[in-house]
Order: sequence, then structure tokens, then C-alpha cells
Amino acid sequence: MSKDIVEALRLLEEEKGISFRVLLTALEDALLSAYKKTPDAVEHAKVEIDPDTGDINIYELILPERPAAAEAAPAAEEEPEEGESGAKEAGAGEAVEPEGAGDEPEEFDLSMYDESEIEKVRIDTPKDFGRIAAQTAKQVIFQRIREAERDMMYDEYQDRIGEIVTGIVQQSDQRYTLVDLGKVEALLPESEQVENERYDHGSRIKAVIVDVRDHTKGPQVIVSRRSEELIRKLFDLEVPEVADGLVLIRNVAREPGYRSKIAVESKQDGIDPVGACVGPRGSRVRMVVSELRGEKIDIIPYNEEPARFVAKALSPAMVREVLVDDEEKSATVVVPDDQLSLAIGKEGQNARLANKLTGWRIDIKSESQIAEEEESMAFSEEEVEELAGRCCAITASGKRCPNVALPGTRYCGIAAHQALVGQEAAAEEEAGTGEPAEDGPETGGQPSTVGN
Repeated sequence: MSKDIVEALRLLEEEKGISFRVLLTALEDALLSAYKKTPDAVEHAKVEIDPDTGDINIYELILPERPAAAEAAPAAEEEPEEGESGAKEAGAGEAVEPEGAGDEPEEFDLSMYDESEIEKVRIDTPKDFGRIAAQTAKQVIFQRIREAERDMMYDEYQDRIGEIVTGIVQQSDQRYTLVDLGKVEALLPESEQVENERYDHGSRIKAVIVDVRDHTKGPQVIVSRRSEELIRKLFDLEVPEVADGLVLIRNVAREPGYRSKIAVESKQDGIDPVGACVGPRGSRVRMVVSELRGEKIDIIPYNEEPARFVAKALSPAMVREVLVDDEEKSATVVVPDDQLSLAIGKEGQNARLANKLTGWRIDIKSESQIAEEEESMAFSEEEVEELAGRCCAITASGKRCPNVALPGTRYCGIAAHQALVGQEAAAEEEAGTGEPAEDGPETGGQPSTVGN
């Protein structure tokens, strides 16, 4: 019979994935609880089960006297001295609390003693112990298994935060949606749901684990359909180059349910990052769009040069030029008149996503608006002294650059305009004049611009 207990614990270990040592300890605690309920149980006892044979032994523990109790006694006698006079004045000096009246039995803790100090004496198993032990052991074992499974599940999903999971919708209402992940039920709260999506009972969805909370009934897994990480993981599933690290998703900007933009970069020569994510005839990106239930996705090539990156981020709009301010981290984008509404997008959506994707503050203007501003800034020769602080470079439209010149120079901080300083110095040296020209040469007056 004892051997059967060990085999049963081994089967539980394989079935539940719980350590044999944990199950054995649980059974020992269960048998100890059963023993404590017997009439002739000793005060301190321990149950040990042989892990090989399954033999059950009950030991009485004979503990040494605790030295702390002896040291505490003198201190207790000295304590009343400070309040002795006050007690007599109140007329209560003679009222002494009976010795031991306030003592309460302390819970037995075996870890307070060294194993070498404890004497173990084996005692006989009580009569009718089998029936009591079996009932108690069953309750304790089931409880320990539930606790062990809960801890294992919590640790497993705690390590999976940020991963994508597939589940089946079990229940849905206005507050939350329950998603069956197989081992546990995940919670998709309203704050993590996409506004225009419906979660019908029995439908299969993919979501990202964003949080795991410990709960008495088991780990509570929180998943999200709004997270930007969901797009990263979907491309990781559909695009082998992303999974292998050959194509890197640098950033994601998303308005869930409507539109997303992702910036991609190739880590290996010869690989087109945009083409890899789009796939043959758009098959890869179509799978992602299908899982996101029709959400549009713009795939943008990442560029370290801010002007080029900003211009591409406003796709599908065509951009004529970009004026960047590195200090303010802002960019003024010039687009054709017929592209202005496309660049801004419906209710400013395209501009917002480009702003979030690049991290730059973007101001979009049409060519007509720029021309009007430049005309309003036009100046006569008499006003040159007043505008001496302006950049002297000539833009692509033939007008003077509106930016402020850097201290000590006649040009702004745009790299292409600063390059004119050297060209101007060389021209002056050839002419032998040494006097600066009124305006920068038109050939070098192109700002840091980019067009599609």
C-alpha cells in the first residue's frame, strides 16, 4: 500500500507538472494534520515518508528549552520600577496581574531550532488513523495541487508579457471579454478593445499579453488588441526576415481600428525592408490587415536623415521640400497644393501618425501658403540692415530663406546652407575682394530638402 502512494505521487507529477518533492511534502503535512486530530496526539510531532518505499513514520519531537524565555524573565521584573510611583499614587500599586495570565500559546515553528538540537522519538501509528488520514490527506493534497498549479501558471504567464497569444472568445459584454487560452481564461477589458471590433462567442482572436495579476482563483491574464506591440508581433509571425532579425521594426504609430504606420530598416545589404514586409503581391501585409480586421497599414523605410524620414512618413502624400530645425526638433513640410489634404489626412490623422512615428513636430504647408509667406517677408535694399539676421540662402522657389542666421554667419543651421559659407569664402578669395556678397549664390541656396 505504501508503494502505491509513491507511484500515485509520481503519476501526479507527470500529469500536473508539479514537483514530486512538493507533493510529498504536502502529503506529510496532510498526515500530520490528521494525526493532530487523534485523541492521544503529542504536542510536537513530525511525519516523514520514505520517497523510495513509501513507509510512513510519525515522530515525537523533544525540543530543548528556549534560552530566550530565561533571559526575558529578569527584564519583566525590572520593568515596573519606572512606573512604580505612579501606580502607588493611583492606588493600584498592590494590584498585581497573576503570573502567566497574559501568556498566549505561540505557534510551533520548527525552523527556530537547529536539527541537531531536536530529538526525534518514533511513536506508534494511532488506531483508525487510516480513515482519518485519507480524508484529511485528500483535502490537503487537492489544495496544495491547486496552489502549485496557480503559482506555476502565474510564473509562466509572467514571463510571457509582450507575447502574442491566440484564444477563443467565451463571453463578451460592455465591460470586458473573456478569452479562453487553453490553460487559463484571459481578460480583454474595454480599455484594451478596439472601438469598431466585435467579439462574437466562439470567434478566434489574437492578442498581446500586457499584464498578469496574482489572484486567489488563479492568475489573471490581461490581453490587449490596442497595443502597438500587437502589430510588431503579427509582422514577426508573417515576415521571416523580421523573425530572423534581418529586418528591424524601428517604430510603430497606431490609431487602433483605423490606420497604422511602421518604420522598417534592413540590417543586411540586398534586403528591401518594405518589400519584405509587403510580401509577394502584398500577401504578408494582407494577413496582418486581415487579423486587424481591415486596419490600414503604411510601411515606411526608416532613414537616419530627419528630412527624408519626415517626408516618407507623410506617405502617401508627395512632398516637395522639408525645412528642419534640429534644436526645436520640428520640421516644416512643403507639399503641392493638391496634396495638402492628403498629407494632413482625415481629421489630421496622417499628420498625427507621422508626428508620432518620427518623433518630430511637423508643420505642413502648401506651396501657395509658402509663397504668400515669402512675399509678405520680401524686403527692399533699405530693409537689409533690419533683416541682417536672416539667412541669405535662396530656396528652391527662388525666395530668400526665412530662417534666422546663426551667430557670426549669414546662414541658418541647415547643413546645405552652412556649406555656402565655404563656397562664399572661396569665391571671395578668387575675386580678391574680401567683401561679402549681399546675397548667397542661387546655386548653393537649396535648403536641406527632399521630395518623393
